Amino acid sequence: MLVRDNMDTRHFRTLFISDVHLGSKAAKVDFLLDFLKHHDADTIFLVGDIVDGWRLKRSWYWPQDCNDVVQKLLRKARKGTRVIYIPGNHDEFLRDFPGTHFGGIEVAERMMHETADGKKYLVLHGDEFDVVVRNARLLAYLGDWAYDMAIMINIGLAAIRRKMGMPYWSFSAWAKLQVKHAVNFIGEFQRVVADEARKHGADGVICGHIHHAVMEDMDGIRYINTGDWVESCTAIAEHQDGTFELIEWRSMSGIQPIPMAIGHREKEVAPQAA
Repeated sequence: MLVRDNMDTRHFRTLFISDVHLGSKAAKVDFLLDFLKHHDADTIFLVGDIVDGWRLKRSWYWPQDCNDVVQKLLRKARKGTRVIYIPGNHDEFLRDFPGTHFGGIEVAERMMHETADGKKYLVLHGDEFDVVVRNARLLAYLGDWAYDMAIMINIGLAAIRRKMGMPYWSFSAWAKLQVKHAVNFIGEFQRVVADEARKHGADGVICGHIHHAVMEDMDGIRYINTGDWVESCTAIAEHQDGTFELIEWRSMSGIQPIPMAIGHREKEVAPQAA
């Protein structure tokens, strides 16, 4: 149970969240609910794979906390937050409804976001630049199954490490970064997505899809990946001055999620805790 009622709510200009995978047993929905309770923004971008349609087709799994996330977002929209949903490959069924509003939540294929300091960022999920997803759907499903298996190993290891008083450690994230092809894929994905932003005259790109949260410069383009809510529990926040912060909201103890900033907030020397 997550308890942090005495913590103040942080308000940002914009929040970017992706790869929640509602409908998957691996989704850390309770962490996301806790995050949304303590973070607000003028605009929230849902950058794809919020709902996991692939897994729901295989086996229906939709507990109450999934409804709670949807209701939380709808409530924020009713209170004046602009909520923009950019579908990914796992929730691609929503791509048939560009420009549609669902309870105040806008659906868009992609969007150009202008920050407070006047910079332009192309916001998209990113699966259209994944050759496996585009050209080999069966292989993509097999990869999705393998990822599920790695997550199941994660759950077992987390339980053991928790009993031993050890901090959380992600087997699936570690395994992914040990595979040479996976490392090469991440680098190539980042390069291609940055090139797409350059083609559209943007200063940067904000995406999800590969579950690898990072903020870095790539040949003059600011590449930002929101990460996920299966392993890293990360989100991107834009401050009122246009600077960005990469926030991690997961449990380092295996019991309670501890907010912390990864890397640093732009234009600052030291990291800021969330």
